[in-house]
Amino acid sequence: MTTGQSAAVAAAVADAHRREWAFVLAATVRITRDLDLAEECAQDAFAAALTDWATSGIPTRPGAWLTTAARRRALNVLRHQGVERRYLPLLLDDEPVPDHAETDPDTDPDAIPDDRLRLIVTCCHPALSQPAQVALTLRLVCGLSTADVARAFLVAEPTMAARITRAKKKIALARIPYRVPPADELPQRLDAVLDVVHLLFTTGHTTPSGTELVRGDLVARAVQLGRMLRRLLPTDPGVAGLLALLMLTDARRETRVGPDGRLLLLPEQDRTRWDHAAIREGAALVREALRGRPPGRYPLQAAIAAVHAEAPSWDDTDWREIVSLYGLLAQVWPSPVVALNRAVAVGFACGADAGLAALDALAGDRQLAGYSYLPAARADFLRRQGRVAEARAAYGTALELTGNAVEREFLAGRLRELG
Repeated sequence: MTTGQSAAVAAAVADAHRREWAFVLAATVRITRDLDLAEECAQDAFAAALTDWATSGIPTRPGAWLTTAARRRALNVLRHQGVERRYLPLLLDDEPVPDHAETDPDTDPDAIPDDRLRLIVTCCHPALSQPAQVALTLRLVCGLSTADVARAFLVAEPTMAARITRAKKKIALARIPYRVPPADELPQRLDAVLDVVHLLFTTGHTTPSGTELVRGDLVARAVQLGRMLRRLLPTDPGVAGLLALLMLTDARRETRVGPDGRLLLLPEQDRTRWDHAAIREGAALVREALRGRPPGRYPLQAAIAAVHAEAPSWDDTDWREIVSLYGLLAQVWPSPVVALNRAVAVGFACGADAGLAALDALAGDRQLAGYSYLPAARADFLRRQGRVAEARAAYGTALELTGNAVEREFLAGRLRELG
């Protein structure tokens, strides 16, 4: 085999891993009822593809090939362990599911949708802590290595490995069922899923620390999960709202940092360089999501993002509409961060004095005590009013609370401008 052929096979396997990992693992878990064994068999299937495809050629339906290989491996392991007779009858208790070998997610993205949904809701079971939910989702649904998951959340690899192991053991010991929850339980479980995807996105959108503002790999994984959920639950307004929020927010990515590496706020960004296709898609999803009554957290957050994204310029932003939307959001999702964002919007809608008054009303909130955006927002309004000494003090506080290097340099630049 030539070097070019080897590279083509490696690229095909890597692409299949990105696109099909969740599908292959989810279908294999149905056979094994054991996350560790299913993960091992799925990994074996991808490893086998590297050698088999080199001799037999890349299949026209990689997802179907990989799923069949993983499931055969799982059946062989169970047979070798002597548990086939004991466990395989359990498969008959589930609702009928078509054989993945006869379907292909490349051409039929909704093939066996419940298997993927089972995997997602299992990873995000409310019995697990949110850090464990995020770690399991990245590891099992997105297929990231333990080392990659550890890097994503700035912990040591052994620490993350232990966290993932504990989560898997809890699923096994608590006998958390591998199934789509019944209709009366699905809203609670779905809320946890949406929160995990949103947390993953926000962690990548502005990394808590490090030298880069954006972790593109985490953002891409979150959007991937959002699209998967959209395919699985096409009529759910919360899912539509979350995907819209991700699309509209990420549409500005290329303009958030200047050529010199400096952070650019919304007034400075070149809106002609925003991803307008993503904005159109996100805006359509917002309109669909808002049909649900009453509108939930993610549709309202997406509506706020749409007001920003669709404004031709900073001066054309409808701040009173944004204040109104934040008011509705505070009713359905009371949060100090929502109150902070609403206070900032009040400042742009009604003037710096009104904004400062709204921000000062939040000064005693202990949840915002270590949140850098509160003193940064105060500093900006104080700067606009010419209250230089107070602005410097507020920028200094924000700088102490900020870990991201790009944001730190921006705040330090503001301090330098103030002399």
